[in-house]
Amino acid sequence: MIRTLIIESGQKPTKEQLKEIEEAQKSPIVFDEDCKELSPAMMKAFKSAVVQRNRKKKA
Repeated sequence: MIRTLIIESGQKPTKEQLKEIEEAQKSPIVFDEDCKELSPAMMKAFKSAVVQRNRKKKA
């Protein structure tokens, strides 16, 4: 399950949100047929795309 929260600049997460994050860190990542683990080459391409996207956001 994915849960997205938007925290504005300067806003601090609540204790409940921090607890939820700590619990999520403890659970393992589970890959399946819809979300397979990336190969090293695909991971490199993904990281490159993220860097490019972030550059465009800052501009």
